[in-house]
Amino acid sequence: MVMQTGPSAAHCICDDVGPYCYENHSNKPDEENVMTKMKDNTADQTLCPVARAETVVGDRWTVLVMRELFARNHRFEEIQAQSGGTPQMITARLKKLEADGLVTRQVYNKRPLRHEYHLTEKGEAFFPVLMALRAWGETWCKSPREGRAMSYTHLVCGKPAGLGPVCESCGEPVHRADMVGERTPKYQRERDERWEAFKATR
Repeated sequence: MVMQTGPSAAHCICDDVGPYCYENHSNKPDEENVMTKMKDNTADQTLCPVARAETVVGDRWTVLVMRELFARNHRFEEIQAQSGGTPQMITARLKKLEADGLVTRQVYNKRPLRHEYHLTEKGEAFFPVLMALRAWGETWCKSPREGRAMSYTHLVCGKPAGLGPVCESCGEPVHRADMVGERTPKYQRERDERWEAFKATR
């Protein structure tokens, strides 16, 4: 592996994606970086919290990375396999989430160097947003015959929690610590097949 030096080396997570570096270590900005800077500059000019939040989590791959972190998939390959993103895409999102304070890296293997990615307090606070997206997606983006992908039990009352933000059984607000989620067999098969297909390409 070619060791990187200079300012970019401090945040290079190439070790997590194998022997090839997917970072852009040149001084030439790529299109995605330019767009990110444009979005950041726009957000700085407004007090609108929606505009500012969008610069942090406002794209598909970032939301899918966050979904996997909440599903307790902490390693790069797990996140990439289930999100379907390229190594470049996932690397860029993890770096940005870390820079924005939503994610922290923890070494789990020193030789070769490997990291796990864990949510910070700021990252954990995204859970209600993700649950709201889930509720909207289940209600408006699927046919009734498909059924739900996940079911949650509210530990406070021991009954189905529904789609939130309050328990459909007891009416109390639901929190991540008070719920246990279970994938439906169909959705679990989908994820298992995705993981097997990913491993077959390695």
